[in-house]
Amino acid sequence: QQFQSFQNLGEEKNLVYLSKKIEPSSVLETSPLFDGLKKELAQNKFPGPNFTESYCWPPAAWGYDVVAISHQGNDPLLYIPPVLTFLQLKRACQALPNTTGVPLIVCPGWKKAKFVFDLLKTYRKAGRDLHPVLVILGQNKKAASHVEIQGCEVVVTTPYSLLRLLEHNCWLLCRLCHLVLDEVGVLFSDATEQVFTILDHYKKATAQGRGNPLHQIIAVGTRWNKHITRLMKEFMNDPYLVITVIEEAAICGKVQQVVQPCRNSDRIAELLRILDCTHRNLQKVLVFTDSVNEVEMIHKALKSNSIVSLKKHKESKCNAKCVSERWRKMHISGTPVVLVLTDDCLQPLEITDATCVIHFSFPSPEILGQRLQSMTDNFCTMVEDSSVDEEHAKAKSVILLTENSPRHAPGILDYLKHAEAEVPQELYDLTARMLESEEDEKFSRPLCASLKAFGICKNRIACPDRHQINLSIDTAQNIPDEMIKTPEHVTILPLHIVHATNYLGRIVNEQKDQYRILNEEMKNYFNVPRHRISVNTVEKSVFYGLHEGALCHRVQVVDIPAKEEENSACKVTIKYVDEGRTSQVNSDQLLHLPARFQSLPPQAVEFVVCRVKPIDNEIEWNPKVTDHIHHKIKGKLHHAKIVHTLGRTAWVDPVIRVTNLSSVKVWINEYNIRSEILSTGLGTDNPEHLAEIQKLCRHIQVPDGAENLEHSIKEDTAGLEKGSNPQDMSIQENSAESCDASGSSPCDDAAQTKEAEDSLQHQRKCCHPEIKWFQDNETVTVRVKIESAADTKCKFSEEKVVFSASSGDKLYLADLVLQQSILAEKSTCVIKDTEAVIVLAKEKPGAWCKLLKNKNIHVSLDFEHWEEPEDESPFPAG
Repeated sequence: QQFQSFQNLGEEKNLVYLSKKIEPSSVLETSPLFDGLKKELAQNKFPGPNFTESYCWPPAAWGYDVVAISHQGNDPLLYIPPVLTFLQLKRACQALPNTTGVPLIVCPGWKKAKFVFDLLKTYRKAGRDLHPVLVILGQNKKAASHVEIQGCEVVVTTPYSLLRLLEHNCWLLCRLCHLVLDEVGVLFSDATEQVFTILDHYKKATAQGRGNPLHQIIAVGTRWNKHITRLMKEFMNDPYLVITVIEEAAICGKVQQVVQPCRNSDRIAELLRILDCTHRNLQKVLVFTDSVNEVEMIHKALKSNSIVSLKKHKESKCNAKCVSERWRKMHISGTPVVLVLTDDCLQPLEITDATCVIHFSFPSPEILGQRLQSMTDNFCTMVEDSSVDEEHAKAKSVILLTENSPRHAPGILDYLKHAEAEVPQELYDLTARMLESEEDEKFSRPLCASLKAFGICKNRIACPDRHQINLSIDTAQNIPDEMIKTPEHVTILPLHIVHATNYLGRIVNEQKDQYRILNEEMKNYFNVPRHRISVNTVEKSVFYGLHEGALCHRVQVVDIPAKEEENSACKVTIKYVDEGRTSQVNSDQLLHLPARFQSLPPQAVEFVVCRVKPIDNEIEWNPKVTDHIHHKIKGKLHHAKIVHTLGRTAWVDPVIRVTNLSSVKVWINEYNIRSEILSTGLGTDNPEHLAEIQKLCRHIQVPDGAENLEHSIKEDTAGLEKGSNPQDMSIQENSAESCDASGSSPCDDAAQTKEAEDSLQHQRKCCHPEIKWFQDNETVTVRVKIESAADTKCKFSEEKVVFSASSGDKLYLADLVLQQSILAEKSTCVIKDTEAVIVLAKEKPGAWCKLLKNKNIHVSLDFEHWEEPEDESPFPAG
């Protein structure tokens, strides 16, 4: 391996980690692509090639195996242009048509595969017309037999879909010439077994290929993965390795990653201890910090301990060239080298031969990469990779972790776990506190859609939405009566299909539909031209009328564009309050809505179908499933059972379309939505869904109406299967799902639904813990008696403290409204074996006459006046 520097148009230099020397091609006109493709890229205003593409395109276009890890590693243009170029060159050399091999592009999911397929169609006419095929297969075995790939020139698919296709068309790999692994790190993380199965098939097929055709594997991604080593050694032929992310190159190069917890006040002592170990091996050490003052402090401490060191920061008298020369000469003379510096001084020094980096100031992931760059000469090569363990690595990175380590802790923890380094518990704890703080910052955001739809969010750190309950948002007022009166028998009308299991619509009362009556009155009113009074000034959150042809709607303005001219019509965002969908209309279309039409609460309800999710660990529904459900259910009445509610969201299971055969006076179950989704082969069972939703909502105090709902949900479902009237029939599963293979009962879905309902009977109730308190002039100490507390949370505000925890099978909640104000940012909570100790910092010094505004029988004075414990830190001394 070697590093090459590449001068950008700007001042900054990038480093690239290479297995073999490559001459980069940084200009499109001189790049190794065929002319037609260059022209097509230029017409599409392609800005590249970027830094990574300039190194990847040449070997890939020449037909060599390539592994590329880059921040742009999820961009298909890293490999599509050179693959198309190579195909074009092969075509030019072929005497007969259709004798060239087929490139196979394997993507981590259907969405990325569709994106790659669309890109291929964009550039299909750059040379001879390209015929790409997108293969996304579900679990229906018959679907594979309908896939037509004869005559195709590029196949785009996913690991699971490809293996299903190979079960039916194993000869596909015989024509394979290029295998591209898109987002290789994600593929190996999420589908390791499937990817290696594909590679084994590919290896066998290419070994049996006639005429020794040329084969090529290209793997691109954003992160290194340990399985890439095996990929390169067992399945590639002398590959080119290109890594432009230094921290990923450090993982590939076996840099030992160490995290050393210590108190902030003990960092110097810890640094001296580490240096004592490194000096025994004559190492070259860089100590990084982020301030000039700390550089001076460290340099002075090393000098007082007889450690010869250099220093460099922006105020240093000695220039970069002078420091670099002294760095090299000290090591040559056999003197241990220690250089203390700030991050902004590294690049001018051009140091790449350090053996140890000590992060005196906690780095961000980006700063970490810059610092690791100073050890690139000592990264291990791929040849050494299998024989070098972490203890004997040439390069070492030591991070000092203190109680003051900043918000970068989650990113560093993610990197260390990715590097499979040993992570101390202190970093996990610090990250948990940081993530909880970040989650609190999302408190006004909507509740995560994935959490509602599937019971889980796979990437909470990156997800912009909330993953905890916000009572002011989630527990809506004016919930439609039908949601709580008879939740086991509701008729729902889906009007807007968000995706396969999430709909917006209404609950319909078939005996007396108040909305239908209101809507008729509105139509009659607005049919009179003089009643259609346009609104002069549109206000946010106000209700208006909207007359669209023969339809009338109640709408609410949710957004008005800024800086619009007064008295001019503009586009405003509205919500149809009785349907749930949003849209944009001209402000002059909005009509004055009389008060009598606003008395009925908004009827829109969000429906989520339970216990089904996409196959293959996908996080979104394939559009095929959503389109199928959309055409089947939109605007049609369905019978459903509500199994859980949160505000205006109802989780339903089952949901059935019931049809009346009037000629024979019989009601039949036409279909079950969950069964319809499963029948596509693109959905699978999700048994944990409802339990996860209940767990999310377990701390909510149930309002009176919802208590009736919970009581109704607990009712035994056996009676629902007895009758033959439409209401009874609506709760049964359809025949495909009601019987097992032998035709016996009971049905699986009914059993699982009953099991979910029974779990509600054991739902844990919140208890109020015993609390004692005492005070001094500056603080109030609150002792919460709770043994072996788990899942603890303590939230402070100016006049309130909310503490929650679990112990054994019980939940504890203390919502304390304080008599006087506190400084929330200076208040703390420490969990001990038998109690939680909460220390409240008073806003104003002085004695409090009482703790709470209102009397609480669980709260009393602590007459023992136990001694205040010493300030404890979660970090060990020394």
